[in-house]
Amino acid sequence: MPTFDIVSQVDMQEVRNAVDQAARELSTRFDFKGTDSSVELSGTELHLHSSTEDRLRAVVQVVEEKLVKRKVSLKALDPGQPAEAAKGTVRQTIALKAGLSSDHTKSINKWIKEHGPKGVSSSTQGDQVRVTGKKRDDLQNVIAGLREEDFGLPLQFENFRE
Repeated sequence: MPTFDIVSQVDMQEVRNAVDQAARELSTRFDFKGTDSSVELSGTELHLHSSTEDRLRAVVQVVEEKLVKRKVSLKALDPGQPAEAAKGTVRQTIALKAGLSSDHTKSINKWIKEHGPKGVSSSTQGDQVRVTGKKRDDLQNVIAGLREEDFGLPLQFENFRE
């Protein structure tokens, strides 16, 4: 029986490259001169810092542009609220969401049960969902339906096997 796995992952190498590109752009762009704007990656969090809230929004926009160019889904970002920092500056932390929580796996399983073709079943295995079906076409229809549905995080489909 054909199967595939549904996972939610973030390519940290691409995130690191996007952050490096954004930091380089912040240091060279004229509208960021003298604003002390910066972006850095630590673990699975992005730390953004700037002189005003306006400039901070511009920093977020630059980072998002670089992530999109590197094909990192913006659904993986969990932005925090901007907060006041030392000397009247503003900072913001953006967490990266990776892995399927139990709530997400339940909602995916429920969606497959309700919308999937007859003969397609799904089961939770850790932080991924395994989908099994009798026909390859049925599984491809499930993948197409899941791509259209918004679960609030990026989904990847792996290990498609006959």
